[in-house]
Amino acid sequence: MKTNLVRQRLADGNPVIGSFLGLGSPNLAGLMAHAGYDWLVIETEHNGLDSAEVEHMLMAVSGTNVVPIVRVPSSSHIFIQRALDMGALGVLVPMVKTEKEAQAIVKATRFPPDGSRSWGPLRASGYTFDTDDYYNRANENIIVALIIETREAIDNLEEIAAVPGVDVLFLGAWDLSLALGLDPRQLPHPETDSVLQDMIAISKKFNTAVGAGVDRPEAVKELLEKGVTFLSYGTDYNLLVNASRTGIDTFRRIIPNC
Repeated sequence: MKTNLVRQRLADGNPVIGSFLGLGSPNLAGLMAHAGYDWLVIETEHNGLDSAEVEHMLMAVSGTNVVPIVRVPSSSHIFIQRALDMGALGVLVPMVKTEKEAQAIVKATRFPPDGSRSWGPLRASGYTFDTDDYYNRANENIIVALIIETREAIDNLEEIAAVPGVDVLFLGAWDLSLALGLDPRQLPHPETDSVLQDMIAISKKFNTAVGAGVDRPEAVKELLEKGVTFLSYGTDYNLLVNASRTGIDTFRRIIPNC
């Protein structure tokens, strides 16, 4: 089983950088895996990817050092189990609101006696060639990241962070803005910044990493200095949009009437 270096580095307090894959392209996943990211999240909450397509993306990054994580549609143990069985080394779970939900998510990523995950990691176990290694190491080699994006999560933040096995609390700034009655298009907001500060302060009590995203190079340093260690730089589509706009805007300035 591939060693989850991201989980190890976070546990040691070291920062890591990753990105989100929303376009569903195995080729683009492979490109970004070779770019040097530590982790990549395959998006399945907000797009139409089916399990076979997710598996193809996992295959595309398997020859690199990147740690593949799947953003599952919900906290359902079926989605979590399926992502891990296909070879993901972690899950990012949306809309987590309570300590009880966090406990159930962690259990879904662990085989008994530590959890409730059932056996069936065909691709993850190297099609059974690595069954022993996978069985022995999986429970301590899967990263569990939870998205904080609701009022309930804010109210239960310390209890969620204290759940053993929770590795990352990730700020879902857009949905949190909506939950707080704010316009996410106007980010950053003082209210969401305050939640991030609370997350960082609480995480220090439980050795839990905090994640957040940026899409500007100059913002990377800002988040690192605040204490964010699970840093997302862009999404695949956002990076393409920004690169396209930069070139096109430059062209239009040089030839304004074209």
